[in-house]
Amino acid sequence: MDSLKSELFVDVQQKEISIALLEDSRLVSLQKESRSEVYSVGDFYLAKVKKLMPGLNAAFVDVGYDKDAFLHYLDLGPQFSTYSSFINQALESPESVPEIANCKVLPDIPKQGTISDLLQPGQRLLVQIAKEPISTKGPRLTTELSITGRFMVLIPFGNKISISQKIKSTEEKIRLRQLITSIKPKGFGIIVRTSAEGKKVAELINEMRTLVEAWQNAIAKMQRSTPPSLIYEEESRAVSVIRDIFNPSFESVYVNDAEVFEQIQNYISLIAPENKESVKLYSKDIPIFDHFNITRQIKSAFGKTVSFKSGAYLIIEHTEALHVIDVNSGNRSKASQDQETNALEVNLRAADEIARQLRLRDMGGIIVVDFIDMAKAEHRQQLLEHMRDNMSKDRARHNILPLSKFGLMQITRQRVRPALDITTEESCPCCFGKGVVQPSLLFTDKLEEKLVYLTDHLDIKKFTLFVHPFVDAYVKKGMFSIYGKWRRRFGRGLKVVPDEALAYLQYKVIDNSGKEVFLQEESDMNSAQSKNKTRSDRSADEDSSASDQ
Repeated sequence: MDSLKSELFVDVQQKEISIALLEDSRLVSLQKESRSEVYSVGDFYLAKVKKLMPGLNAAFVDVGYDKDAFLHYLDLGPQFSTYSSFINQALESPESVPEIANCKVLPDIPKQGTISDLLQPGQRLLVQIAKEPISTKGPRLTTELSITGRFMVLIPFGNKISISQKIKSTEEKIRLRQLITSIKPKGFGIIVRTSAEGKKVAELINEMRTLVEAWQNAIAKMQRSTPPSLIYEEESRAVSVIRDIFNPSFESVYVNDAEVFEQIQNYISLIAPENKESVKLYSKDIPIFDHFNITRQIKSAFGKTVSFKSGAYLIIEHTEALHVIDVNSGNRSKASQDQETNALEVNLRAADEIARQLRLRDMGGIIVVDFIDMAKAEHRQQLLEHMRDNMSKDRARHNILPLSKFGLMQITRQRVRPALDITTEESCPCCFGKGVVQPSLLFTDKLEEKLVYLTDHLDIKKFTLFVHPFVDAYVKKGMFSIYGKWRRRFGRGLKVVPDEALAYLQYKVIDNSGKEVFLQEESDMNSAQSKNKTRSDRSADEDSSASDQ
């Protein structure tokens, strides 16, 4: 893993941020985060209990989302009594922020208790988002609060110190435990993350102080708020993702937005000053994902059918209950004469691609894989071990069961947010699936009409027109190109740039401030149709007048 060349690319658009992780120039992780999404894992809300559901041993809680959030008894946490006493005290005495160190520690709640014994409708709670809203479900909540940093996780109302199991050195575990014990404030538990390995005392003390300060600020804000209110949110989406996946082995981090570039650079300056120069601002006109060949990889990796080796391919289907992956050998040109060996080879390569697809699409819940049947038990064991080895790089919690007698492998993988589902089949941007389009030869005429509208009516003089690469090549071909004519007519503030993410006759306009200028496609089509109708009516009139003569 360490020998792989890892690079991170952050594409900041008006509506969303896309973050792609490449290992040896191969896409292994893609996250898309809406910039308007407000319910993200880790955020604190001051909420109010809406109603109790004794049958589910849970409560529905109002956090301001259109669907009530779900809080199960088991997500209250063992220290709920201590937590509840502290929150009530803080809300009843808003003139001063109470200290956890002075809070009386009450006995843990019973594991088999009932929600009605602890909560009542209308009760105010400080809750944390444990799972984002998925499909028709509201967010899932917990009152077992935690604040995550680069090296550690701060857990209020706890007292336990846990060390990451990925830190193998016994001496380092002892050093970290002794150090955290000496600096940990009373009333807080700590989980030491893998990234704390080998870090200096000053760095750990500084982060501990930052996390405790974030907690105190959150409580102070809670005292001034009325439910439902956002109390504490993690850093920007880009920074929070980088916090979780960044490691010093990254060769470079490319960002196409100056503000997010500054946030990421400041964050990396704090956690790994020696890597500050690896963060680079991408400022070319060509979209960042196109320039680094990421768009092409996304289009080829997110379809229903995914090819992976010598004609072999996967078919990936999604149902409400689970994900199903079928492995097919296809028409492999170099298939060995031995069927068993051939099946093993295809299955091993399929396991590589499946492990990548699970990370890439962030697929969670139950995944069932139908591998090609193998007769030998040692081959089935080899496939299981190979799959486990591939999945060891996956940060999400998972469990892999041995192949069943039907040749099926069952995998469970932690689901925190919805699976990333990118449609790779392009619907026609001109006819909206109606099956009738204006002649593609007239597409440049339509674009020219839009340029007139932008420059004359909207008075936008500097803008970039993004088009499909084929259209870009067409308008720029030759010495006396269409592009040259447009620049002479509409000014040098016009740029035409190819964008691989667009369909053939699709386009978009970005103004000088980076905002998209939305142009109504439907009206374009209607105007084109009415124009054609006018032309045909005119020619019909001419024909009739000629016959009269």
